Amino acid sequence: MDALLGQLPVGLAIGAVLLLAALGLNFTFGQMGVINMAHGELIMIGAYTAYVLHAWIGLNPAYSLLIALPTAFAVTGTLGWLLELGLIRHFYGRPLDTLLLTFGIGMILQQAARDTFGAPNVDVPAPAWLTGGITLTAGIRLHYSRLFILALAILSVIAIAYYLNRSRAGRQMRAVIHNRDLAAITGINTRKVDATTFFIGSGLAGIAGVALTLIGPTGPTLGTNYIVDAFLVVVIGGLGQLRGTILAAFALGLLNATVEAWADASLAKLIVFAAIVALLQARPQGLFTVKTRALT
Repeated sequence: MDALLGQLPVGLAIGAVLLLAALGLNFTFGQMGVINMAHGELIMIGAYTAYVLHAWIGLNPAYSLLIALPTAFAVTGTLGWLLELGLIRHFYGRPLDTLLLTFGIGMILQQAARDTFGAPNVDVPAPAWLTGGITLTAGIRLHYSRLFILALAILSVIAIAYYLNRSRAGRQMRAVIHNRDLAAITGINTRKVDATTFFIGSGLAGIAGVALTLIGPTGPTLGTNYIVDAFLVVVIGGLGQLRGTILAAFALGLLNATVEAWADASLAKLIVFAAIVALLQARPQGLFTVKTRALT
């Protein structure tokens, strides 16, 4: 029982990372049907943004992390917007083609990272105020860095929820997710909404990348390690569903941490995949679905 409770903070941290990685992916996948395999590389670029601010520009680690968060959002958001504007929008309605296109873009971005930063992983030092932690019991210790990632995920969810429910642009995004044709008939510029959604989704990937620098080294394949689990979160939670994404991310994180306490990593991953397949057999549409109104 103590071992199980000891895995609780680990599971919450994994869930927070998956939530940050899946938030943006959920909206681009749910709204435009784009299977963006380059999303992992946007996470990687976000992590390298934190590295550049510290190692190349020389910012103090005490505050470089806080500067890296908005910077990474702007860098990856702009890159995602340019990719959508120049390439991806021409493949809307063709999911398999978007998969192949973004997979190729991801490979190019990985190679560009190797040419720029080298193949070996690099470290981004955590600020001193995030080292250490709080020991609750003999088996449970809350690291400040994991608490920061959890708080970052919660703030991101609050910001997204506010944007979707309180802003005009957010309500237009929800309208396009629910019924694109009907939204267009009512005068919503769906092309502009798609570009904005891609910018926000890609920017959130950059924030996820900065968060990942707190729990491990940064390398060209950093995002690849999380993209499959992020897609699983999107599929389990339901396309375009914020509450589904939150629930699925933390459920998957806790399940991963719990199973890995009793089995090796490979067997744990197999058990988690089996549980996901069983869930999708029962609810192939995911935990939540978007209610739409047909035009006819």
